[in-house]
Formats: sequence, structure tokens, C-alpha cells
Amino acid sequence: MTASAFPPAKFQSFEEKADPGQVAPRLAALRQAMREAGVDAFLIPRADAHRGESVPPGEARLAYVTGFTGSAGLAVVGPEQAGLFVDSRYTLQAPAQTDTSLVTVHEAVGISPDIRLYVPAGGTLAYDPWLHTPGEIRDITQKLEGHASVVPHTNLVDVIWPDRPGAPASAIEFLGHNRAGKTAADKLADLRAVLAAEPADAVVLTLPESICWLFNMRGRDVPNTPFVLGFAIVPREGEATLYLEPERIDDDLRRALEGLARPASKADLPAALAALGRNGGAVLIDPQTAPAAVAETLRDAGAKLVEKRDPILGPKARKNAAELAGMREAHRLDGIALAKFLCWFDAEAPKGQLTEIAVVTALEAFRREEESCIDASFDTISGAGPHGAIVHYRVTEKTDRRLAPGELMLLDSGAQYLSGTTDITRTMATGPASAEQQDRYTRVLKGMIAISAARFPLGTTGAQIDVLARQFLWQDGVTYHHGTGHGVGAFLGVHEGPIGIAPRYTTPFEPGNVVSNEPGYYKAGEYGIRTENLIVVKEAAAYPGYLDFETLTLVPIDTRLIDKSLLSAAEIAWLNAYHARVWAEIGPHVTGTVKDWLQQATAAL
Repeated sequence: MTASAFPPAKFQSFEEKADPGQVAPRLAALRQAMREAGVDAFLIPRADAHRGESVPPGEARLAYVTGFTGSAGLAVVGPEQAGLFVDSRYTLQAPAQTDTSLVTVHEAVGISPDIRLYVPAGGTLAYDPWLHTPGEIRDITQKLEGHASVVPHTNLVDVIWPDRPGAPASAIEFLGHNRAGKTAADKLADLRAVLAAEPADAVVLTLPESICWLFNMRGRDVPNTPFVLGFAIVPREGEATLYLEPERIDDDLRRALEGLARPASKADLPAALAALGRNGGAVLIDPQTAPAAVAETLRDAGAKLVEKRDPILGPKARKNAAELAGMREAHRLDGIALAKFLCWFDAEAPKGQLTEIAVVTALEAFRREEESCIDASFDTISGAGPHGAIVHYRVTEKTDRRLAPGELMLLDSGAQYLSGTTDITRTMATGPASAEQQDRYTRVLKGMIAISAARFPLGTTGAQIDVLARQFLWQDGVTYHHGTGHGVGAFLGVHEGPIGIAPRYTTPFEPGNVVSNEPGYYKAGEYGIRTENLIVVKEAAAYPGYLDFETLTLVPIDTRLIDKSLLSAAEIAWLNAYHARVWAEIGPHVTGTVKDWLQQATAAL
């Protein structure tokens, strides 16, 4: 695969995509469509059929109707009122993007019982079964039990969206063995062994990261993540079928998939599911991610459902030697770009002219100097001063803020290189910091070091070690309200399961897992602090049955913000060793003022 296979694209847009003025006419149009369809309320999720963090423009139905552009949420549109349910990340963003005179914003993880407010007693709530999982529909049905019925329906938002963009069909590229480390044929053989053990006659795959990993393919169907959107059916015996948009199926694709899978149109999927059911087969689906339409079609046709976690998630998270080599290369390239950027930032920030957008565009420019960098892995979080306290802040032309000297700058960013995926956060000084800021910065750093240096027995989960990162903040009566880490894909999604570091992650770590390590502290209205490296799980040398971490990220940590009196000798030794490694691995690849800056930034504490 070459960089030229992927057309150049601007990594990030800063336009304000939401237009609250469009909410009223679109709600009116949707309610007219509801009346014509004979339903009283309609569900609009943020998700598409593939449950991706990013969705194609034509799948952004929640944003189209409500104006809300966050990555998670759901709306319920009733005959007179509408409710928008978002989690704690979006309690500020959602009201700012929608028309709050017509849409009531609720903070809730999933759907709360308040859904009853928007569905008339004895009425009907309709939903698109391709956009909800069976578990979600069961939850909603339980909350409306005795109040209203829940029924599948064609998508009414599509009916009122006259210029809805079509489905993406980007070029499909296949990874060589030096990149994938394992052939698609071998991966299919492993998957079929899992099916035999269940036992199941076939598996239906709906997650693009699973399908792309299984067939060693990548695309550009969504922003930030090199996905090909499609579905796959893999039988225990016989040829797999890959369901894609029909316009991307050609002789080149057939040759690339020869002996592995037959390409077919997405339109053929329902009939194929029904055929599996008519044969009375046992079919494995993931009830947490598969569309309810898949489960309903299989069940109605007579299939026996084997409801288990997507069997690709575990193997995909265990990066092999080739994938890890690519990740190390991506972090070396990212370290070079970040050294150039941070040198530039230190020179420009004291002038008092930098804006949040200027910071993002400068970082993108430095990353683009490496031709194998094809995209950002997510929209950069560039938070100056008080904006740094907004955990998932996205700068727009409307919110762009000038960074004043002396304020903290929080920058959380990542890139997609052809060799791998990166994600890094640094909090930077622009002048003297307060004693409180130094205290909080150092406690966050101590937590990050505690995770980095941890050794733990096989079977340990992210839920068990999460406290290591929080303990130093807890000692002073403060904390942060997000996970300490998430899994990261190898030239795939920057957020991937099933492992991570937070109370909700109960899957044990295994060698090859790549995870972020990012404790933080946020003082609303004043500043935010987060320090993040990516780390990989490995077997602990000389300690059989134990695991530890290797740090992948190679970027200096701003020592000007540290209160050295709070660090132990072991923590100082870890930080000095880390900076010595950054200098050794990145120093030879930079010159001039950047090299001088890097040498100073990595000097022993």
C-alpha cells in the first residue's frame, strides 16, 4: 500500500456544522412523515449499522434533525416534544447546537425512563432496525412496557432528507504480509475453528474494524479511520461472502478476494440471512453490535442464534510482531513531527498570538511532512486555558480562542500513518504556572508513570489497575471522570475494544494489546491537564506469568510544569529514562533549532 492510494484530504474542518435554525422545519417535516406512517414517535440514533465512532455524511441523521454533532446520543421525536439523550461529555455541546425551545437535552448513558415523556400513552414508537442492536430495543421496550409499543419501521428521516449524501465507496487496498503479519486465509481458518468450538454454522460480521482486519483490507469510507463499510458472512465450511456497495465490486476486487470470499451487493444481505435461517443453522452474532434487523431476519427464518461477543475482537487486539513493528514505526514518525511542532509552539506561544485553530493546523502541517501520514485519527482537541477543562472539546471558527501567555494548553491528537495509529496528549506551559497547576500536573504525571511501570499477573484487567492512575489525585480529594485508557488499533480505529483501563473494562490484558494511558485533571472554567502515551502489553522479562508495558509514544513531557518535590526517586528515574529514550530515537532525525530544543526538552530532571 502506498500513500498515493489515498487521495490527499484536509484532516480537520473547523466550521460550525450545527444550525439550530434548521431544527424547527426538520422536526415539522419529520412529524408530518410520522403522521402519514401512522406512528406517534420516532427514534433517531447517532449510530449507523456499523456502530462506528465516525459515520459517513449520509448516516448523520441525528445531526441532520437536531443539529447535535457529538459521537454518541439518541433523540426521541414525539408528536409535540422531542428529547435528546447524551452522556456527560456533551452536556454543554448539545444545548448549544440544538434548538432548546423544541428539543429537551437529557444527560443519560443510554436511554433513561424519561423516554416516556415523548411517546403518548397507548401510542407507537417506531425505529429503524438497522440502526439499533437487539439489546437496545429490549431496553427501550422494557422502559415503555405498559405505556406504548415499539415497532420496526423504514427510516423516516431518510424520507424527509431530500439531498441526503449517498453511501461511500472509496478505493479498497489490501495489506501485504509485511504489514498484516498474518494472511487472511490463516485468519479465516482461526475463525472457523472458533465456529466449530461454539458450535455455530456461520458468523455474521457487522463491525468494519473486524471485517477489515479479517481480510487485511483498508479504505477511506469514514473520516479518521481507514474503514471499508460492509458486512460479511463466514460459514464454518465453504466460501465467505463480503457485502459491499455494488459500484465497488469489480474484477480487481474479485481477484484480490479469490479463494477468500465472494463479493456481493449489500442489497443481497437480507436474502442471505434468511437463507441461513431456512437451513436451520446456528448463527453467531454479537448482540451488542449487530443490528436488530440481522437478528430479526435470522430468527424469523428459523435460525438458532448464538449470541456471543464478536470473535474477531480478541485476536485483533492481540497485535502480532508485524503489527507492533508498524506501530513502533508510526510512533517514531509521530515523535519527529511532534518535536518539530513543540519547538515551534515554544517559540510562538509567548507572543500571545496563537489561536486554537492555528495550533491544530500547525500540527497537521508538521505531520503532513511525512507522506505516509494520511489522516488524523480523530479531530484534535485543542483547548486553550478554560477550554482545556472541556474533556472532548472541538474547536470551531465560532469557539476559536486566543492562547494567552501563562495559560495552560491541552492538545490531544493522533494520526493515521500507513504503518500504524497514534494518539497522544500533552499539556504545555506558556509561562509560569501556579502552584495548584503544578501540583495537579505532577499528580497526573505520577498516575501515568504508575501505569507505565506496572507489573501484574496474567488475568489482570484494566478495571483492576485503573486505581493506579487515580490514587495520587484521590489523595488530595480530586479525580477525573473519564476512563484512564482505551484500546488502539493497528492502522484501524483509535478506539477499539475489548481492552482498556477503566472500571468498565473486565477483559484481561494479553501480550500485544495496545492501550492508551491518559489520566487527567480538569478545573471547570480555568484549565485542563492530561498526559497521554500509548503503551503495549508484553510478557515481563524474568517474571514468568507476569505482564508489563512498553511505552510506544516518543514525545517529551513538559518538565517545566512539574513540582519535583512530589516525585519519588523511582518516578524521576522513570521520567529521565523515558526522555533519554526519546532523545536517542528522535534526536537523529531532527536538525538545527529542533534538535537543540529536543535536547533541552529531554534533559534529565
